[in-house]
Amino acid sequence: MNIIGPDALVFGVDDLAACGQYLSDYGLKDVGQGRYEALDGTAVVIKHQDDASLPPALGTASLLRETVYGVADAATLDAIEAELQRDRAVHREAGVLRVVDDMGFALAFQVTVRRPLSLPAETVNAPGAAPQRGPNQLAFTPDMPALPRTLSHVVYFVPDSAKAEAFYTRLGFVCTDRFTGVGPFLRPAGTPDHHTLFFIQTPPFMKGCEHFTFHMGGPTEVLLAGSRFVEKGYQSFWGPGRHKFGSNWFWYFNSPLGCHVEYDADMDLHDDAWAAREVPMGADASQLFLFQHREKWAPSGPPPGAGGKPPGV
Repeated sequence: MNIIGPDALVFGVDDLAACGQYLSDYGLKDVGQGRYEALDGTAVVIKHQDDASLPPALGTASLLRETVYGVADAATLDAIEAELQRDRAVHREAGVLRVVDDMGFALAFQVTVRRPLSLPAETVNAPGAAPQRGPNQLAFTPDMPALPRTLSHVVYFVPDSAKAEAFYTRLGFVCTDRFTGVGPFLRPAGTPDHHTLFFIQTPPFMKGCEHFTFHMGGPTEVLLAGSRFVEKGYQSFWGPGRHKFGSNWFWYFNSPLGCHVEYDADMDLHDDAWAAREVPMGADASQLFLFQHREKWAPSGPPPGAGGKPPGV
């Protein structure tokens, strides 16, 4: 089944203004009716929590109401419908197929809205390799854009990660890597990205969305967008750093959406020749290295508030 990845995430929130401002400041474009889009048209959609058009809430603190997957064509919708209607209710209307997975998450499937992108990637010059930037080409400018390009992945807290995985295996998702006793990183057939979905096993009361993220153009954009986000008053939760599984750079932030929101970049790509790895969950397995955001500093003196001590003292 040629599922490409998430086209949109739909949240039911109590403060539309605060959530809308957050998504705009994060870098998504407000296109109206609660839809905030990345450069390729993938999006986060916010509606008031009492909006009658929303699927039912999960019954926990999670505000996620629906995950919308983009697929390659109508034939893929037909295949999904044929598979899932064997054991559950499936509703299809106006080209959108809706169903609930085995953990209670509401899903929708549609022919993808993703627009093709033609944008440069971050370039690197290194001794021993041909330069990616020639003479007098700058790596960055202070006012360069750093905007989310495409919806990358979503992470669910689930009470039974094995049962959750089995449902998505029916839809052609494969495990690329796994944290023992925690959950798998899953990739659908329509993308080579390391994962578009990850499960973390938790007690039932925690069920919901742990975080979502959009791909940026490279690690510099992650750091630049994240720094601008901090300067706007948003609170860093984890990062910046670089994950081991997936190799993607990351920076997570707290949000009013009831979950964390991440910037990421430079994820590994895989095909069917890849053999999934498995390791226990832990700090050493989760990140190759981790920075912490701090105030800027120059050799002429300590950053403000450091009490005259040099960094690290």
